[in-house]
Formats: sequence, C-alpha cells, structure tokens
Amino acid sequence: MFEVSLLVNGVARSGSVEGRTLLSSFLRDELQLTGTHVGCDTSQCGACVVHVDGVAVKACTMLAAEAAGSEVVTIEGMAHADGSLSVLQQAFQDHHGLQCGFCTPGMVMSAAALLKENPKPSEAEVRDYLEGNICRCTGYHNIVKAIMAASGQDVAAVAAE
Repeated sequence: MFEVSLLVNGVARSGSVEGRTLLSSFLRDELQLTGTHVGCDTSQCGACVVHVDGVAVKACTMLAAEAAGSEVVTIEGMAHADGSLSVLQQAFQDHHGLQCGFCTPGMVMSAAALLKENPKPSEAEVRDYLEGNICRCTGYHNIVKAIMAASGQDVAAVAAE
C-alpha cells in the first residue's frame, strides 16, 4: 500500500492505495469525486480527463501513486467558489453541448486545457483537439460551438443546433 497525498481542487487530500490503483479510481472511490467518469479504462474515450499540475491527462492512464504530491483539478473544481458555473461550463449549458452528460466532464476538462493553450481556437482546431474525447450523443457540433463561445467568439455560423 502507498500513501498518496495531493492537492485536489485546492484541498489537501490523501489516502492509501495499492500500487496498481489508477488515478481515476482513487478520485472516484477513495475521494468520492465521481464527476471524473470512466468509460473505457483504456484511454480511448476521454471521459476521465483531469488536470495534473496544469496538464490535461486521462486519469485512467495514470497511477494514483504517480500523482502523489501533484495538484489535481477535476470537473468538481471547475465551478466558481460560490458554486456558479465557470464560463466554459455555462457555454456548454447555453449551447446545448451535452445530452446524456457522460462525456461532459472530460470534454469540459479537455476544452479548458485547449483554451489555456489557445485562447481563440478555430473550429478545426477545436475539433482536432477533441479527437481523444468520444461523445455518442451529440455529433460534436454544439460542443464545438460551446467551446468557441467560451473563448468569446461569435458562433452564429459555426454549426446547426
């Protein structure tokens, strides 16, 4: 067993894990942060994306012990301190960038990383960046629109709703 201590959404958290415990399992099972979804356990779907030390990672590909000492931000950490939605989360809501919601946490976390790297991405750049995130419901059009709207761009001509 390993003792894992890290800063999660600005709060010091710790727990004991086996060496094989994935970060996604640690977040969900040990810390009860169930917004990080697990869809495939093989790094294919992107539902488990979190930020580790400012970098978007698929939490199903990282061992919890590897994250020890790191700062982790999950979807629960994206909202404002008062519980109101971030600009990006609000854009997903306003532009219908979700349906069943299963992929949404990973999409939001990936989108936040994209906007950090590229504050005004083109439609093609958004689509390219989201290549590692799968959505079975939306067709991606409104997800792309939401991300571009969150960047402050006019999205009237981006895609049909």
